[in-house]
Amino acid sequence: MPSLVTPAVPPGSMAALSQPEIRANGVVLRPWQSSDRPAVVAAYADPAIQRWHCRSMGDDEARDWIAGWPGRWRDETGAGWAVLDAGEIAGQISLRRIVLAEGLAEVSYWVRPGARGRRIAPRALSAVTGWSFTTLRLHRVELCHSTANVASCRVAHYAGFAAEGTKRGGARHADGWHDMHLHARLRSDR
Repeated sequence: MPSLVTPAVPPGSMAALSQPEIRANGVVLRPWQSSDRPAVVAAYADPAIQRWHCRSMGDDEARDWIAGWPGRWRDETGAGWAVLDAGEIAGQISLRRIVLAEGLAEVSYWVRPGARGRRIAPRALSAVTGWSFTTLRLHRVELCHSTANVASCRVAHYAGFAAEGTKRGGARHADGWHDMHLHARLRSDR
């Protein structure tokens, strides 16, 4: 069925680019490398990351997770970066879902326990959002988090993501269904 609107971002726009290293707000976002496996495994062993991301990860899974990001970039469905602070992996940020035709991406992030309290996540979120608007030319970047995840609500607020509402029973966690807060920024929000 033909669409009556042109895609917000033309297909192939992202795949035509090399995934960049993004330096902003005192953090460096760089594509994942195979040597990052131990940091990923250690992060997913953290109870807080397990609670909110609903998974653990062994060495083979971390290898596959890292190896999967370049394909998602080429397919224009996702993009993941290691977040470095002072040269060390402090966390991750990803455009976990991208819909170029709609000019939309959904963000996910976590911060390793030793790096918490330094506003790593809001700085990384602001950096990837800025790149998404200026380079990729997206219209909207959004994030969802459990209403019980107060830290993620603060991250969204610090990064200028407006609260838009609550998705009732929006995600299943290990302890059951959680209501989810929806936050977003538009390119025009600057």
